[in-house]
Amino acid sequence: MSTPVRASGVPTQDSPDAPHRPLPSHLTPGAATALLDAYRPGEDRFLATPHRTLLGHGTATELPSGDEPVTVRVKAVLDARRRAGDRDPVVLGALPFDPSAPAALAVPRTVRRAQALREDPLVALPATAPAPVDWRVREVPSAAEYGEAVAAAVARMKAGDFAKVVLARTLELTSDTEPDLPAMLRRLAHRDPSGYTFAVPSGPGRTLVGASPELLVSRTGRRLTANPLAGSAPRSDDLAEDVRRAAALLESEKDLHEHAVVVDAIREALAPYCSRLNVPGHPTLVRTAAMWHLSTTVTGDLAEPATTALDLACALHPTPAVCGAPTGLARKVIAESEPFDRGAYTGMVGWQNADGDGEWVVTIRCAEAEGRTLRLFAGAGIVAGSSPEAETAETGAKFGTFLTAVGTSL
Repeated sequence: MSTPVRASGVPTQDSPDAPHRPLPSHLTPGAATALLDAYRPGEDRFLATPHRTLLGHGTATELPSGDEPVTVRVKAVLDARRRAGDRDPVVLGALPFDPSAPAALAVPRTVRRAQALREDPLVALPATAPAPVDWRVREVPSAAEYGEAVAAAVARMKAGDFAKVVLARTLELTSDTEPDLPAMLRRLAHRDPSGYTFAVPSGPGRTLVGASPELLVSRTGRRLTANPLAGSAPRSDDLAEDVRRAAALLESEKDLHEHAVVVDAIREALAPYCSRLNVPGHPTLVRTAAMWHLSTTVTGDLAEPATTALDLACALHPTPAVCGAPTGLARKVIAESEPFDRGAYTGMVGWQNADGDGEWVVTIRCAEAEGRTLRLFAGAGIVAGSSPEAETAETGAKFGTFLTAVGTSL
């Protein structure tokens, strides 16, 4: 599960810096897992965070398209719902990597709420093993082609063209039957109950399912929290080797540089909105079931109470953790190097209420389902010290989160 390992500078559930304090202490065993079990694809929208579990049923209002910024349209929709008598309207859904592409956001007809999955003792029970499925797997691009793209990017960075780029690849899984999305969602949630697990419509006939370790930004009142992750190492089943990899990551010059690029960008983007901003000087470690990550928890106080969680998220997106630096050139390199449309991958998924509070998560460790096809995504941050072999292996390890949930492997 997504667990802070060194606590220095990292808010815990009981600290005053913890975003979105959990629901009351009289927690109901089984309440959160009941929402997880109740999810059905189509119009349901499920989101579990370290602080709450939400399940939206149906659609009261879809976010309309338009020329106004998505933040303005979301505020207008929520304000209209409140005026219409909805006492606590919430928008749920996903925004794509490309900010100019349509968002998949809506106010559900009803929203059921429970405590965090990690606080529900029933989440410790094992999820049902995946049923045997004859998956046909296609790599886009192939591992060799991906390595060549990494090598080309490294050569350009060594020549001084840019500082970082995040390059991704996909696996297309196809079977003779449609995937069991509720079962996949349950396996993802039970495997990493402290992370961010989601299943939301991402377009006509498409569903985005995943378990991300990375909070982009949250806002409660005037308090904000961001938790960039950059710099990674695969976990090991051998305890001694796993500890060695974690220690090596904390001392890796290449990974520390990659992380610093992201943290600096977060600081620069958030500073104009804050009267106070706390950025720890050194990263800590966060672990998921598959990966170690360098992590920095940034906290701050908003200068203006009208600034919403989505305002902050849009100011941050895309961070160098999913795009690169400088952003414009990194986007161009991504378009030239990746033979697919990212869509919702490396966008953001989350919620916001009419008061402006919300949580927005970086859309990684995910797949998009359409008919009988699942498209899995994984990327790696490329800097001048990267090697094609190591970055290809890292993306392979990141695929592991979802491959385990569907019962297959590379």
